[in-house]
Amino acid sequence: MIELDNRTSLKIDTTLIDAIADSLTKKEIELILLSSDEMREINKTHRNIDKDTDVLSFPYEEMPMSPLGSIVISSFHVESGAKEFGHTADDEFALLFIHGMLHLLGYDHEIDNGEMREKEAEIIEKFNLPKSLIIRTQG
Repeated sequence: MIELDNRTSLKIDTTLIDAIADSLTKKEIELILLSSDEMREINKTHRNIDKDTDVLSFPYEEMPMSPLGSIVISSFHVESGAKEFGHTADDEFALLFIHGMLHLLGYDHEIDNGEMREKEAEIIEKFNLPKSLIIRTQG
């Protein structure tokens, strides 16, 4: 189950992300959609990086009945990614959600051997989403 806290005027249909989440976990997920300025502040506070970013994940400590964690997504990046890659804001939101969700599940593309990218590709194909996230994160 996803608990969405939309702090922006961007309208998002959560049907797709609910289905994605249900396919990966039965745990609750806090999902926050916020402005570029708020995302920059969170990134600075928690990662000591003073710039905006598209998605951040904060896993919770594993305890019985605890939520899986929080995913924070920048509405600016949802809108700009959708324009840049020629798909809908809902698709871009889903792509960023998948990336954040995999981090909550313990995947880490910065240290793994491609397992996170493989899992992303599998989910993207399963839900018939654009392939752009994989393309722009390769390298």
